[in-house]
Amino acid sequence: MKRRALAVSLCVFALASQLAAQGGPASAKPEIQTQESQAAMTPAMALDRLKAGNIRFVTNATKRRDWSAKVVATASGQFPYAAILACMDSRAPIEIVFDQGLGDVFGVRVAGNVVNDDELGSLEYAVKVGTKLIVVLGHTNCGAVKGAIDDVKLGNLTGLLAKIRPAVAAASCSSSRDDACVTRAAELNVRHSMQELRERSPYLKQHLDDGTVALVGGIYDVATGKVTFLEN
Repeated sequence: MKRRALAVSLCVFALASQLAAQGGPASAKPEIQTQESQAAMTPAMALDRLKAGNIRFVTNATKRRDWSAKVVATASGQFPYAAILACMDSRAPIEIVFDQGLGDVFGVRVAGNVVNDDELGSLEYAVKVGTKLIVVLGHTNCGAVKGAIDDVKLGNLTGLLAKIRPAVAAASCSSSRDDACVTRAAELNVRHSMQELRERSPYLKQHLDDGTVALVGGIYDVATGKVTFLEN
């Protein structure tokens, strides 16, 4: 019995050692964004990193992370390489769908990923502190887009939905039950928000024009988890 117990103990120890060598929580050094890695990042590299993260998410191959270690490692500062203006939909949490860790990306979320002064100021701040990429992310089956199609009236939401109606009109949507039209309107709404960022912020436009920052749009599919980036 003692020999058998010893053998089991040795097996458990070997397995634990193997897991630690593979990057288990006990041994993994937290991978975080630093000022140096942010400065070395280009807009193209930033986009590639988000694309790779979404592929990991879709294929259920997300990185193993020691979140407690990351909390400690990022407590003294943050150096995100991208900023994402996204809808507030609970099915599309940006850090998860792009498989990002603490301190990797700025998240600006509002129903319908619309643009107002608060979002503009937030994104201007992100660029000021070194962000290389701005993403405007819409999604399929968007409740805000559907609300705009149905002309919903509800307190302060009424004014927000009015910002989406130009996209709804351009998509010629007559029913929120038309999934294809809702998606088309969501895409047009993303493009409209991108245009707003350029036109309403001279600071952002300057950095976009000189190539130090890039602006892209995308649609997240709530049924598959895939983000499709829009062609310019």
